[in-house]
Amino acid sequence: MLERAHLTVSSHLEELSTVQRWFRLLVARLATENPWIDEQFNQLNLALAEGFTNAVRHAHADLPANTPIDIELSLHPERVELRIFDRGAPFDPDSLSEPVAGSLREGGYGWFLLRRLADRVSYDCLPRQGQNQGQNQGPICALSQLKRDRADEMRKPQSMDRSIDRSMDDPRNCLRIVKTAKAV
Repeated sequence: MLERAHLTVSSHLEELSTVQRWFRLLVARLATENPWIDEQFNQLNLALAEGFTNAVRHAHADLPANTPIDIELSLHPERVELRIFDRGAPFDPDSLSEPVAGSLREGGYGWFLLRRLADRVSYDCLPRQGQNQGQNQGPICALSQLKRDRADEMRKPQSMDRSIDRSMDDPRNCLRIVKTAKAV
């Protein structure tokens, strides 16, 4: 892995501008040595926005607005991975029916949009507090070590909202979005 960055924000849709500003600045810095990531910016930015708003609107719909959402970017030589960690009840993406082309239904396109924007998308449940891996109801996200090195915290831009509820420092679910470098 070449680089990892982390951002924590609260469950406010207004935080989307903070998330996108963090991502834009991060990509600008990373693109100096990895120009391919800049070519993927628009699709990644849209996927990040969709994943974040889904976490706020769906996973955290019944949770306090100060419930944190953690976002990680991992840059590898041939791919970039975005991970969005939420604390909501898990859902089964396989149970979603694909929207009918040309239908005017409002909403319900997010998961399918993510799958078209990314090369790989996965949604995994993490163990809950007090559970061991054998008791987990679903697969464990590949990067479940959210009690990460606080050195990453020193490098991240800070959220404007300082009232994040740290009592829920137990992430529940991980949306993983992968975009690979395209051969030129």
